[in-house]
Amino acid sequence: MLQLTPHLSKHQRVAIASIVVALAVMGIKYVAYVITGSVALFSDAMESIVNVLTAIAALIAIRVGAQPPDRQHPFGHHKAEYFSAVLEGALIIVAALLIFHEAYRALREPRALTDPGLGLFVNGLATAMNAGWAWVLINRGTIWKSPALNGDGWHLFSDVVTSVGVLVGLILATLTGWSILDPLLAGAVAINILRIGYRLAAQSMSSLLDEAASPEIQERIREQIRDNADGALQAHDIRTRIAGPTTFIEFHLVVPGSMTVEDAHEICDRLEVAIEKRIEGAEVVIHVEPEHKIKSKGGVNL
Repeated sequence: MLQLTPHLSKHQRVAIASIVVALAVMGIKYVAYVITGSVALFSDAMESIVNVLTAIAALIAIRVGAQPPDRQHPFGHHKAEYFSAVLEGALIIVAALLIFHEAYRALREPRALTDPGLGLFVNGLATAMNAGWAWVLINRGTIWKSPALNGDGWHLFSDVVTSVGVLVGLILATLTGWSILDPLLAGAVAINILRIGYRLAAQSMSSLLDEAASPEIQERIREQIRDNADGALQAHDIRTRIAGPTTFIEFHLVVPGSMTVEDAHEICDRLEVAIEKRIEGAEVVIHVEPEHKIKSKGGVNL
């Protein structure tokens, strides 16, 4: 049974702020729609509802993912954040489909815009808020290795792209009198949102399937093994997987058959400290083997 910790981490505080920002932006965009009657602004406001839901999903995922390992989950709960990111990718796609639907209706029944200048100004304020907060989320999510925050940031970025497209469409429609530009540009922006949603969902699914660490991180591991495994003979079967902010690293270490358990353990301790110092969030597991287990290919010879 999961017990949510009473204190809030920096990740959770940012996630809560995301909910507040999403609610504020949704309200502002809806006001812009009421002022103008624009179908594109209505679609923009509808997407903001998805922003609120995904911000809530991100907070729940971060709270669950922060729980320490327990008997039922000995490797922790880090992957909870990936489920949130997959959900956000799916909701981005749903938002794009909603925009397509409204754009199609507007194409069939063109609508005249009322007071577009004020509506553009109000929607522009909401877009500026979203752009600034999207940057914060992507930046923090990348630095803190939080898929949920990163996914929420990219979701907001898709909302910014939508809003900019809507604003451009409304400006052109107002200047030219061609009201058809409003739904056409909204449809074009929806295509871009579909691309962003697919990319986010695909990346998260890859991580759920125990994607290996990047080639750069794997090379760092090999460097630390070469530099800190004095006394051992070889390291082979090096495996990695990423789960949220944690990089799980496993490998076999071959030592001379005459080496004592204490000496082999000392080498393992030295390697674990070196690797965990070089790779933030690393969890290292080393399996010691005698010298007849040396492999002719694929190992790091020492």
